[in-house]
Amino acid sequence: MCAFNLPEAPPDWSAAREELRDALAAASWPDDLIRDAELALCELFVNAWRHGGSPAPTVVVVLLAARTLRVSVADDSPVLPEPRRSADPYELSGRGLHLVRSLTHRFGANPRKNGKAVWFELDCAA
Repeated sequence: MCAFNLPEAPPDWSAAREELRDALAAASWPDDLIRDAELALCELFVNAWRHGGSPAPTVVVVLLAARTLRVSVADDSPVLPEPRRSADPYELSGRGLHLVRSLTHRFGANPRKNGKAVWFELDCAA
């Protein structure tokens, strides 16, 4: 259960989404991979807001050699995420990290001085 007092709706993440989409489109990534990256970003962003207690999670989008995307979302909680063991299809939440794992090639989390950063990487075939 979340112990943070957060607004009912997550903060606007459209700037991060636009930066992601623009970088991938400029590098001629296929639309299906762009959509996968957007969905994975959304999951990490909302998780950082909901479970990490960040009113405005920090997003870093990096395109490495135009073929590997790395997205990192930082929040204020030192608790590293763990995918839930049970993925009951009728639960309203709890499948976000499973979704990120299925959409991306790699993902993980790193502790930071004031919280953590959860990241994913997605590769585009040459």
